[in-house]
Amino acid sequence: MNIILFDSPKYRNQLKPITLTRPIGKIRIGILTIEEKWQIYFKSEPSFLTEEYLAHKYYPKYEEENIYINASFLPNIEFANTIKDLIKNESLWFKGDLIAIKSDKKLAFDFSQNDFVQKQIGTNITSITELPHLFLNNGNQIESDFELLTKSRNSVEIIDKFSSIYSPENIFVEEGANIKACILNAENGPIYIGKNSVIQEGSIVIGPVAICNNSMVAFGSKIRPNTTIGPFSRVGGEVGNTIFQSYSNKAHDGFLGNSYIGKWCNLGANTNNSNLKNDYKSVKLHNYDSNELYDTKEIFCGTFMGDYSKAGISTMFNTGTIVGVSSNVFGSGFQEKFIPSFTWGGKNEGIEKYRFSKAIEVINSTMERKALILSEEDRRILEYISKNQNL
Repeated sequence: MNIILFDSPKYRNQLKPITLTRPIGKIRIGILTIEEKWQIYFKSEPSFLTEEYLAHKYYPKYEEENIYINASFLPNIEFANTIKDLIKNESLWFKGDLIAIKSDKKLAFDFSQNDFVQKQIGTNITSITELPHLFLNNGNQIESDFELLTKSRNSVEIIDKFSSIYSPENIFVEEGANIKACILNAENGPIYIGKNSVIQEGSIVIGPVAICNNSMVAFGSKIRPNTTIGPFSRVGGEVGNTIFQSYSNKAHDGFLGNSYIGKWCNLGANTNNSNLKNDYKSVKLHNYDSNELYDTKEIFCGTFMGDYSKAGISTMFNTGTIVGVSSNVFGSGFQEKFIPSFTWGGKNEGIEKYRFSKAIEVINSTMERKALILSEEDRRILEYISKNQNL
């Protein structure tokens, strides 16, 4: 089957700043990205149908027959089987949302669905249609991804005699992982430890948790449940209900909760965020559609940071903070609840425009430490974001 993951325009906007630099299908939730989940279910590499400024990198690959799947809806076995049973020009709906189409047509972004026969699906489906859904569903996605990745496989044995292991049957260790003098407690959820990852001395990890390939948990860390540390990330301090997309660092002490940190981000030493208001009222977040705050109806809600952004030492993020792409945040006191992309400074120090050339220079310097360099495709995406602050 030729799978094309399409972005719903209304949900793309609700998931910014995470979707400013990627289609929804590239978001990591659980152990895997949404794209990787569908690839396992269909044994086929998906392509993408998304906004024009992203399409030169993330483009659809059409064939004679295509399965279009709404990337905001996460797969399960019943959902996947229902999609496989679709006939040509039939569409699948769930609670008023179009979630799949089988067609020989070359559909464009924001296409009209009126020409397709409608079919309803009865099974329950997990959807990611606004930012808090990312951390709210991370625990159950870790569990489902754990089953996908470890079925009929054997874990590498943990041989370190100074580590304390609880419910080892719920812990899976890939080849090359280095584990020393830590506590791993999987009594209430699985712990996945990826290839060549490192858990340093004195760390406490309480499942469900995903520590992905080539990532590191710094010594003395407290990793609470429902946390994903994406590939090539370094995380320390106290972290819970949080996802790191990949290549991001929070290597020092400080608390981070109910949050999502994009790619190539860095949080300086003693960076902290609030995830609960003192009055215990629901948290409001910036909305990119209305350019105003909206009520998430959630009591716990932290920070959402776009790719390539950084926070200086001792930065304090308020409850329900949005940080855009490639911003450099620093200074005393709690920061603003909305920090636009390509800005430099802080609430008390003043915020100014981050020169694009300087931002690219810093990004390349960061990536060179991993022997990588910013692609021309990614540079064009960032330039578009820099020039279009109304995104």
